[in-house]
Amino acid sequence: MNRSELVAALSERAEVTRKDADAVLAALAETVGEVVAKGDEKVTIPGFLTFERTHRAARTARNPLTGAPIEVPEGFSVKVTAGSKLKEAAKGN
Repeated sequence: MNRSELVAALSERAEVTRKDADAVLAALAETVGEVVAKGDEKVTIPGFLTFERTHRAARTARNPLTGAPIEVPEGFSVKVTAGSKLKEAAKGN
C-alpha cells in the first residue's frame, strides 16, 4: 500500500475528505519525526507501534568489496517496535 492508497483508506474509514486525511497523515509523520529527533522520549501508539531514538556506538566494519576495515562513527538510529494488536494482525488472527 502506498501513501495515496493509505490516504484513500483513511478518508473512507474516518469519513473525511482525502485532503483532510492527507493532512492528518502528514502531521503525524512530522510530529513523530520531531519527537524522535529530540531523543528524550519515545512515541507510542498503544497496540500499534512505538518509535524510539537509539544510540549506536562507533564500530569497525568491513568493505564488502575489498574486505578493508572501515571506521563507522557513532550516531543515532530509530527503533520501531510493533505493538500487540499489530503483532496479532500479522499472525492472521
